[in-house]
Amino acid sequence: MELAYIPSPSRGVIHLGPIPLRGYAFCIIIGVFVAVWLGNKRWIARGGRAGTVADIAVWAVPFGLLGGRLYHVITDYELYFSEGRDWVDAFKVWEGGLGIWGAIALGAVGAWIGCRRRGIPLPAYADAIAPGIALAQAIGRWGNWFNQELYGKPTDLPWALHITSSTDGRVPGYYHPTFLYESLWCVGVALLVIWADRRFTLGHGRAFALYVAAYCTGRGWIEYMRIDDAHHILGLRLNVWTAIIVFLLAVTYFVVSAKKRPGREETVEPGATDDETASDGETGPEDAAESGEKTEPAAETDEADTAEVADEAGSAKKT
Repeated sequence: MELAYIPSPSRGVIHLGPIPLRGYAFCIIIGVFVAVWLGNKRWIARGGRAGTVADIAVWAVPFGLLGGRLYHVITDYELYFSEGRDWVDAFKVWEGGLGIWGAIALGAVGAWIGCRRRGIPLPAYADAIAPGIALAQAIGRWGNWFNQELYGKPTDLPWALHITSSTDGRVPGYYHPTFLYESLWCVGVALLVIWADRRFTLGHGRAFALYVAAYCTGRGWIEYMRIDDAHHILGLRLNVWTAIIVFLLAVTYFVVSAKKRPGREETVEPGATDDETASDGETGPEDAAESGEKTEPAAETDEADTAEVADEAGSAKKT
C-alpha cells in the first residue's frame, strides 16, 4: 500500500451545462496570460509601450498553437493515420498533443510578423517575453496531469504519480511525474533568465537564447525518463536529438551575438521614448495652476521690467 503519491484527476473535463471546461485547454490559456503579463512588464522596463506585447501576441499565439500541433501530429502520425485510427482526431487539440519545438518555431514566425508591422526588432521582443514563455510552459505541463499522460518510469517514491486510466494502452500504476519535473524545471529557467538579464544586461536576443539552451538541458534528461511511445534514432528518442541540436544552436547564437553586438538595444520601440519625453516635458496653464505658480504673458513682463528700470534711472538723476 502506497502511503504517499500524487493522485490523478478522475476526469480532465468539467461540464457547466453544455459548455465543457477542459483542464488541458485551461492550463494553456492561463499560461498565455501569464506570459503576456510578464512580457508586458519587461517590455515597458526596456523602454517599450504598454500593450505592445499583447498586440504582437495576437499573431504569435495562434501561430504557436498551430506549430505545436503540427509538430506533434507529424512526429506521432501513427496516432492519427494508422489503421484503426481516425484522422479527425488530429484536430482535437483539447485532448493533448502540442510539441514545444513546433510551437516556438511557428510562434516566432507569428511574432516576426507582428514585430515587423510595428517596426520592432524581433530579438528585443524575444528577450522580453522569454521568462514568460518558460512560465507558460510550467503551467501548461499541468494540462498533461489532467489528461494522465507523459509520465515516466515506474517508481515507489513518495511523489510518484498514480495513473488510474487504462485507455490508449496505459497501465495503471505509480510512475515518475515527468510533467511535474518539467514544470519545476521551467520555473527555474524563468528565474535564471530574469537573474542573468539583470546581472549581465542581456540584449539582442541573448536572453531568449539562454532560455532555449536552459530548457533544452532539462528537456533532454526528462525526455529520457519518459516511457510513452516515441520514434528513436541511434537509440535516443527523437525529442532528445531535437533538444541537443536546438541547444547547440542557442549556445552558438549566444556566443556569436555577444561578440558582434555586445550590450543591449538603446531603443526597442520607435517613438516610445519620444512619447515619454513629451509627456514629461509638457507644462500647460493647467499644470501651472495645479502647482500654485502664477503665469503672466511674456510681453507684459517685459514692459514691467522696462518701467522699473526707468524709475530707477530717474531716481538716480534726482540724487
